Amino acid sequence: MQPFDLPAYLERIALPYAPAADAAGLAAVHRAHRLAIPFENLDIPLGVGIHIDPASIFAKLVTGRRGGYCFEQNSLFLDALRALGFTTRPLLARVWLMAETTPPLTHTFNLVTIDGRAWIADAGFGGSFSPPMLLDDGAAHSAPDGTAHRLIRLDDRAWMLERAGDSGPTDGRSMPTRDWQRQYSFTLDSVESVDLELSNHWTSTRPGTRFTTLAIASRVTENGFVSLVDRQLSEHGGGESRHRTIASPGEYRAVLAQHMGLALSDAQVEHLFHGMQS
Repeated sequence: MQPFDLPAYLERIALPYAPAADAAGLAAVHRAHRLAIPFENLDIPLGVGIHIDPASIFAKLVTGRRGGYCFEQNSLFLDALRALGFTTRPLLARVWLMAETTPPLTHTFNLVTIDGRAWIADAGFGGSFSPPMLLDDGAAHSAPDGTAHRLIRLDDRAWMLERAGDSGPTDGRSMPTRDWQRQYSFTLDSVESVDLELSNHWTSTRPGTRFTTLAIASRVTENGFVSLVDRQLSEHGGGESRHRTIASPGEYRAVLAQHMGLALSDAQVEHLFHGMQS
C-alpha cells in the first residue's frame, strides 16, 4: 500500500497547514473536508460503481477532484486522520430517516479518540453540517442553517444520533416538523474492511433504494448547504431555502461546476440528465 499523500489531501481541502492531533485539529480538518469535497453518488447512475480501496478513493476524490458518498468520504477522512497522528477507526450505522422497518448497515463514519475521550466524526453524510461530537449522552450541536444534532445513549452498547430541523436543510429526508428524529444508530463494535465492502456493495447495488434510483450531489457551504437531487436544485442558508428545477443538460453541467465543483464530460452529463426524474 502506498503511503498516504497528506500534502495532496490538504491541498484538496484548501487547508494550508497540518493541524495538531487534538480536538481543535479534528474540527479544522473535518470542516475543511466538508466544505471542499461534495457528497455525491454519481458513479452509480453512470454505471461505474463505487470502489472503496484506498487507491481508488484517493484517485477519485483527491487527484480527480470528484466527490463521493459515505464509504468513500469517510475512508479517505480516516486515512487522513491517521496520517495526521489521530487514533481512529471506522464504525457502521443504520440510517433511520424515513425508515419504516429496521434499516441495514448502510452508513460508515469514524470514531476518534483524543486524550482518552471518544468523538464521532462524520465527513460523509450528505445534507446539513454536523461537526465532530463527543460521545456523551445528550451531547448536542446546532448548525449554521438551524439544524440541530444530539447523541442519545440507547443502552450499554447502542447509540442514536438524532436530528431536528426543517426538512429542507436535511436534504429533504425528514418529516415536515422540527421534532427530534432518528438519523442513525450505531454501536462501537469493531468494523473490518470486509464489513465495509459488504455494506458498500449492498448500498451501491440494491435495486429501488435512494442511491440506486436517484442522482444525488450536495455540498456544505459557510452558512448552510446546497443539494441536487436529480433535476431539483435546493439551496439552504441564512434561514431561507430556495428551489428550482434544472431544465437542460447544459444547465445541469453548470450547476455541478458552480455549486459542487464537479467537472463532468458532456457524455456523462447527458447520460445522467436523461436518466433522471423530472
